[in-house]
Amino acid sequence: MNNLEGRVIVVTGGSGGIGIVASELMAERGAHVVLAELDGDRADIEAKRLSNKGLKATAIQTDVANKKSVGAMVEEVSSRLGRIDGLVNNAAMFSRVPMSRVGSLEITEAEWDKMMEINVKGVWNVCSAVVPVMKTQGYGKIVNISSGTALKGSPSRIHYVTSKAAVIGYTKSLAMEVGEHNVYVNCIAPGSTLSEEDPTPAIIAVREKAAASRCIKRVQTPEDLAGPIAFFVGPDSDFITGQTLVVDGGSCLH
Repeated sequence: MNNLEGRVIVVTGGSGGIGIVASELMAERGAHVVLAELDGDRADIEAKRLSNKGLKATAIQTDVANKKSVGAMVEEVSSRLGRIDGLVNNAAMFSRVPMSRVGSLEITEAEWDKMMEINVKGVWNVCSAVVPVMKTQGYGKIVNISSGTALKGSPSRIHYVTSKAAVIGYTKSLAMEVGEHNVYVNCIAPGSTLSEEDPTPAIIAVREKAAASRCIKRVQTPEDLAGPIAFFVGPDSDFITGQTLVVDGGSCLH
């Protein structure tokens, strides 16, 4: 299946976890993936790994919370590759950017602000830079990664859940703004996913516990999300926008 042939797709947080697995699948389907990643060295390694497999990949160091950094990334992609057909807003404060798991009254103001800066402002920053390119082209696909916790709630990490709920609202509103330009904006809400590279026994236990609440009773992995992401950036979703797809094995039924 090469239904992404010739498309340029930017993936924030693209060099690890869900981001790299989705990037590799999209590259296998013909896309040129841009790994827009805070850790530039890591992005370089992953881009070279994909290139060595005969796939098209470019690494660009990007801080989604910094508007100038995002603008420079979009300018470089447009200059080098000529277009941006897809955007996957995957970068987030979660496993690779540690967060506290404490009650709402114990979260510091600094951590609350950092969560919103990366998970909410970061999505806005990247979309604000990419949408004008897509509008000029007359076509584009945006996929924002939220979380199933935004639909169910979750104790001890209210700042994370709040940020991911904001992403869903942002997705709906942006879809209404840009639809007339053939720019599509959708959202994926994963369940508890074993995306850590070296998970501790405690993390594995949390993921296994989450599996018990699902219709499909197994641990969720990044591979479970790569297909839905590729679907939303591809041509088969050309009459779908403003939607949130829950991918969690049937834990949140809505």
